Amino acid sequence: MNNHLPPRHAKPRNLAHAVISYVTDLIRDGRIVPGEKVPSEAEIIQALGVSRSVVREAMSQLQATGMVETRQGKGTFVLDRSVQPMGLQVPAEMRQHDVLAILELRLSLETESAGLAARRRSELQLARIRAALDIFLAQCDEGRNNAANDTEFHLSIAQASGNTYLYDVLSHLSKELLPRARALLSDLPRDTPDVFIERVRREHEDIYGAIARQDAESARAAMHTHLNNSRERLRRALEAHAART
Repeated sequence: MNNHLPPRHAKPRNLAHAVISYVTDLIRDGRIVPGEKVPSEAEIIQALGVSRSVVREAMSQLQATGMVETRQGKGTFVLDRSVQPMGLQVPAEMRQHDVLAILELRLSLETESAGLAARRRSELQLARIRAALDIFLAQCDEGRNNAANDTEFHLSIAQASGNTYLYDVLSHLSKELLPRARALLSDLPRDTPDVFIERVRREHEDIYGAIARQDAESARAAMHTHLNNSRERLRRALEAHAART
């Protein structure tokens, strides 16, 4: 039996999504890389206790996203998806209005990502979201640079959404654009550490709590509130900075 596969779990409400989630996790974690075969139908059936038709439905959906392809008589293989998603390019010179535009894009995408994650997340994915949040909050308490851990929290939610397009676009934004945006804004005034930590903890815990309860509307609202607050704080900081210069 393929040792990539997790042990048998109780059947969730959406069996095809459970198969998609497991295969996606294997790929995201690097346990199966582009060019390698995914577990066979028989291995997935044995590991997850699903039917052959469920496995085939899941593979069909994965093929539709461009994550895998099935080769007649050979099996299903992971595709290389390293091409920049949806033509998003890194601007040669990022400006302040670009940063606001990125936040507006995140506001739209991540609000839906949180709602989908609340409906679709597995217990393993929820545990990953919690672990990312715990590390992020611990580093906030220690006054350490925590941007990477905040990114990990948001991407773990996108992964739990079960929508590979959402994950790919948000991953691209996080890796290619957000570091440059943060560098551009490094001189702007910030909240005091106590205010920052209290706000960050409350907003992130609200997002996590709604996902844990599988309350999609509350998850959307919590993520929208979090990112909209960030946008408004940034807008006010930019206006104050412009008034002083």
